Amino acid sequence: MSRAMGQGLVTLLAGALFGFGLSLSTMIQPQVVLGFLQFQDMGLLLVMGGAVLVALLAYQLAPRLMRRPLLDDHFHRHPSTWNRDTALGAALFGVGWGLSGVCPGPAIAGLGTANWDLLWALGGIALGALAQGWRARG
Repeated sequence: MSRAMGQGLVTLLAGALFGFGLSLSTMIQPQVVLGFLQFQDMGLLLVMGGAVLVALLAYQLAPRLMRRPLLDDHFHRHPSTWNRDTALGAALFGVGWGLSGVCPGPAIAGLGTANWDLLWALGGIALGALAQGWRARG
C-alpha cells in the first residue's frame, strides 16, 4: 500500500470516528448546541472538555513517546499568532455558531442523518470562506 493511500485511509477513518462522536454526543443537533450556548444544557461541556483533554494529551505525549508519527517523517509545530484578524475571525465564527447552532464539523456530520436544513448553515460557511479567500488575495 502506498504512503499516500495509507494516509488517505487513516484520514477517512479518523473523520468517520469524529463524525460518529459528534453524532453520539448530539452535537449535530442545532437545538442541543443552542441549549448549551444559552446555559440550559451543559452536557456538551463534558464532550468538549473530553476532546480538549484528549488533544492536549496527544499533542504533549505523542512527540515524547514516539520517535516519529506513524504516517509522516517528523512531528510538526503549528505556529499561531494572535492578531486583529484572528480576533475578528473568532468573533464572526462565534456569532455564526450562536445564530445557527452548528459549526462546520457537526454540520457536515449532520447531513449523514438527513438533516437537510444544515445545508443552509453549510452554504453560509462556504460563503464566509469564499469571502475570506477574496479578502486575503486582495
